[in-house]
Amino acid sequence: MNPGNISTEDFYLIEQSISHHLPLIGFHQGEDSNKKGIESYFIVGDYNPDSFKSLVSELDANGFIPYINPAGNHYKINIVQKPEKTQSRLHLNIILFIATVCTTLFAGYLLGQGDIWKAVAFSMALLGIIGAHESAHYFAARKHGVNATLPYFIPGFPPIGTFGALINVRSAIPTRNALFDLGYSGPLAGFLVAIPVLLVGLKYSTVTASADLALTFMPPLIMEFFTQLVAPTVTADQMLIVHPVAFAGWVGILVTMLNLMPVAFLDGGHISRSLFSQNIHRIVSIIGIMITIVLGWYVMAALMIFIFLMGKGHPGALDNINPINRNRKIMALLILIIFILCLSPAPITQM
Repeated sequence: MNPGNISTEDFYLIEQSISHHLPLIGFHQGEDSNKKGIESYFIVGDYNPDSFKSLVSELDANGFIPYINPAGNHYKINIVQKPEKTQSRLHLNIILFIATVCTTLFAGYLLGQGDIWKAVAFSMALLGIIGAHESAHYFAARKHGVNATLPYFIPGFPPIGTFGALINVRSAIPTRNALFDLGYSGPLAGFLVAIPVLLVGLKYSTVTASADLALTFMPPLIMEFFTQLVAPTVTADQMLIVHPVAFAGWVGILVTMLNLMPVAFLDGGHISRSLFSQNIHRIVSIIGIMITIVLGWYVMAALMIFIFLMGKGHPGALDNINPINRNRKIMALLILIIFILCLSPAPITQM
């Protein structure tokens, strides 16, 4: 917070609110709070989750949001101004969804070589995976009192027909438990829907002696296992032609992997930030970017680098003191296993 951005009256109101709920030690004035890495914050000598929750409510009523983090033997509270509320645009959600249905139907029509039923199956399977992913985020937000929009689907081009979907989180996330839930819920839901999609799609895949043009990829571990389990047997001189539904399942696994990359504000970044401090989160983000590059997803890696360099760092939850509980730590290990099962190198086109 830069006191120059608020009035003197508001500054003393914030100071009074903090001292009413927590033992205020002082205020650290950064040289220029608009510069990355230089910040201003209040310093408090003790922490109580209930007291901080009361502080959040009081400052929220006055248009400010506090974030608390450990700072040596004390705690620092950063203050940001509460953003203005924006109107929900349900009509835009509907229009984008209809457009995405059309673009995924067209992509499925091409993948199915003109078979309309394969096009419908592909569209339903892919939108089911993406819809489950974003809906899980939405309901996790609702569970923790976080204001979030319904999913915005994004139409795209063949062979996939969509760039995915997103929800817009319009209020701060209260706790590290809530931040973890918002992070893991989407990838887990999408992964669980992608499993039966993969099984059905691989079951109906076919075998051919050769192909003039093929998109060849090394399947992730989960897909390799299901291929051995239900797909037709392929000899050394044959190639498996995956059904459009199986391709939708692979896209779902890919979406899960990329979203679980522990980078910046991706789902994996939320999970990482709920577990670690901001400094460790930056290191983990760099590792996630390196993994993305090694796997050959260069465009996604470039986007990650841009977000990482342009952002001021993940602020975490309002309360960054209380750690996530034991059950969520167990869930974090499960999510790590899912991430490993979904690791997938970028495909190549063979003539």
